[in-house]
Amino acid sequence: MPRDRLVRILAKLSPGGPDEPDAARLCEVCADVAGMSGAGIMLMTERTPQGSVCSSNPVSALIEELQYTLGEGPCVDAYRLDRPVIEPDLGVPGTPRWFAFTPPAVAAGARAVFGFPLQVGAVRLGALNFYRDRRGPLSDDQYANCLVLAGVAAQSVLNMQAQAPPGALGVELEKGASGHFVVHQAAGMVAVQCGISVAHAMVRLRAHAFSHDLLLTEVARDVVGRILRFDSG
Repeated sequence: MPRDRLVRILAKLSPGGPDEPDAARLCEVCADVAGMSGAGIMLMTERTPQGSVCSSNPVSALIEELQYTLGEGPCVDAYRLDRPVIEPDLGVPGTPRWFAFTPPAVAAGARAVFGFPLQVGAVRLGALNFYRDRRGPLSDDQYANCLVLAGVAAQSVLNMQAQAPPGALGVELEKGASGHFVVHQAAGMVAVQCGISVAHAMVRLRAHAFSHDLLLTEVARDVVGRILRFDSG
């Protein structure tokens, strides 16, 4: 990381005291420094979205939720491929991809999206996602800033988790993931209903959300509220 670039970014993140910046501020600063319309951080494990750490505005939040629901998008590919994923024209991409993600993302106002993997050493955490409300590539300076921001974001996520008790989620990470606890609860219920693993139950939840044009959290709330069942009984 070029030191002057890193120092400038860390200065923007500094709350003026010894504390780490909270997750919301982290995403806001990432969007500001990169010159983007919005930013979000997605945690990933084994190529599966686990939930959003933060998002800088409602459109970013929807983009994160779409990726969580559909299991595709720039964050997913950046994590899977372990490299930046650049799509400067989401509406008319050079290489068509993300067939489920793209239409609602474009409808929400995203015209370009960029995903950068979060990694500290051999530890892979997820991806930092940017969107812009106009199409076009990143400048060299923006690309360099995004690489540095991804490194800073990865270290910040580790720091947020560092003080948590063993087996527990860090307070800041828990705030961002709280809306997805219902999904894990629903997956457990579907697993019991259908006699399948939780992983397969999650696949069924995602498939139902996609086929009914719903967000995954909406389907999960119906399952937990006993409005929707997945067994034949």
